[in-house]
Amino acid sequence: MDTQSEMKLFTLNSNEPLAQEISEILEVPLGKSSVVRFSDGEMQVNIEESVRGDDIYLVQSTSQPVNEHVMELLIMVDALKRASAKTINVVIPYYGYARQDRKARPREPITAKLLANLLEKAGVSRVITLDLHAPQIQGFFNIPVDQLLGIPILGEHFKSKEIDDLVVVAPNTNGLNRVRKMANILDAPLAFIDKRQPEPNMPEVRNVVGAVEGKNVIIVDDMMDTADTVTVAAEILYENGVHDIYACGTHAVFSDPAVIKVEQSPIKELVITNSIFQPEEKRLEKITTLSVAPLLADALLRVQHEHSVSVLFD
Repeated sequence: MDTQSEMKLFTLNSNEPLAQEISEILEVPLGKSSVVRFSDGEMQVNIEESVRGDDIYLVQSTSQPVNEHVMELLIMVDALKRASAKTINVVIPYYGYARQDRKARPREPITAKLLANLLEKAGVSRVITLDLHAPQIQGFFNIPVDQLLGIPILGEHFKSKEIDDLVVVAPNTNGLNRVRKMANILDAPLAFIDKRQPEPNMPEVRNVVGAVEGKNVIIVDDMMDTADTVTVAAEILYENGVHDIYACGTHAVFSDPAVIKVEQSPIKELVITNSIFQPEEKRLEKITTLSVAPLLADALLRVQHEHSVSVLFD
């Protein structure tokens, strides 16, 4: 009798195209399930095939509408647990609430930790995610967390373009480690934008630290919500005499009016990944989308066959 558990792949509603890509790469069909919504907004998840004793991989970005997708995920995990799945491995390409990772002011919640608690309590065995906004969130879990990196994918895209006189730029001092990795991939120098407030109630002063005049630059960030960070950085760099301005980031949250800001900015090309599904109205000619499906599919295979995932970090 074959006692080896079967690998099964399921998806919910946040990013079905990405899940379908992973399915095609793995040659594992998407499991049959559905989400039913009642008139009062409550939802019910139906798993339409047996999962008893199987290793389940469930794809769901907790992107907007965030609370809707979080509840879908928690309810599905509970359903899988009650259906006697052997393991429940949740693939969260974009982990929502990651910016609420600490108490910045008194009486604030740490919602990234709360979400980790909810996932564990629901029955998640492992989390596979991509570029956490705050890397310490891995420590919020008492289960294995594999955090994959988007920088190598973005870096290879720009490497293939063979851009001359290139400088990699951090839009603020928080992203220097990320920019350093990109600079190493492209064998390029780095610069950053330093902002400071000389005196209370005075406007912020932004200065470019590094030689950028007459150069081509790539602004590197992990996520773009309102797109203020990259577009303001692009304006400052433009004023400092750079030539072509590129920008990239793993997670394109794109809250309104982010796309309009990008369109009106001096950015020549903005490169993102499909960790968050983008509707047609948010797709611009200057936005290039790269797929993280091959990276995630490789990670899932390695987890399933108990091979090292760390090689994917290079």
